[in-house]
Amino acid sequence: MNHLEHCDALELEIHRFTDLLRDADPLCSVPSCPGWSIRDLGEHLGVIHRWTEHLVRNQAPVRISSDDMNLERGLVSASWFLEGGSQLLATLRHLDPDLSMWAWGADQHVRFWSRRQLHETLMHRIDVEMALGLTPYVETNVAADAIDEFLANVHHAAAFSPRITELIGNRNRLAFTQSDGDNRWVVVLSDDGISVTRDNKSADVEFRANTLDLLLVLYRRRSIQEVDFRVSGDEQLLLTWLERTALE
Repeated sequence: MNHLEHCDALELEIHRFTDLLRDADPLCSVPSCPGWSIRDLGEHLGVIHRWTEHLVRNQAPVRISSDDMNLERGLVSASWFLEGGSQLLATLRHLDPDLSMWAWGADQHVRFWSRRQLHETLMHRIDVEMALGLTPYVETNVAADAIDEFLANVHHAAAFSPRITELIGNRNRLAFTQSDGDNRWVVVLSDDGISVTRDNKSADVEFRANTLDLLLVLYRRRSIQEVDFRVSGDEQLLLTWLERTALE
């Protein structure tokens, strides 16, 4: 997916989340975000959208705290959320995706943020759906892109999820394979960090499931026991990976 495709998919996710926020009980708890209600999650995501819009609009060369931006934090509502998401989309679509700027991941360009905010919004939309007892749905190509993005950035996420560093130097290979597609991601743990390849070489453990279940397991929205999967190799290595890569 490219920048404009990420923007189009983000627009869809913003509207999906808006509809959920409009109709749901704001005090309903969100088990996948412990201690948060749907209103809390709506506020978090609405602020994230406004924070990102400020960064992108200014092509920020360094990280700027949301506390330093004087962001508008009005009453959390569907209209307030949609307003922030729409502003973000307008800014992302207006700018050249190849412009350089700060990002916490590997891709230090505007395009990092269209992709990141798509999957941030997607995962929190799923959080709300699961809290409401709904069955989440994600387009297969979007779910595959979300998996690719998660694995590409997981090494950089150690800045706010420090347990990830405990994996470095283990010199193992973990494969995550689609059962409903052709993608196979191989995570390589080395002394230099964590990298991802698409080779067909053997891995110490291979986890195979459909694309949505792969995504939900990687993001710890479901345990491996809750999905239809097949594991070959060192299952404990897989469990260790999932424990250490829980984003905080």
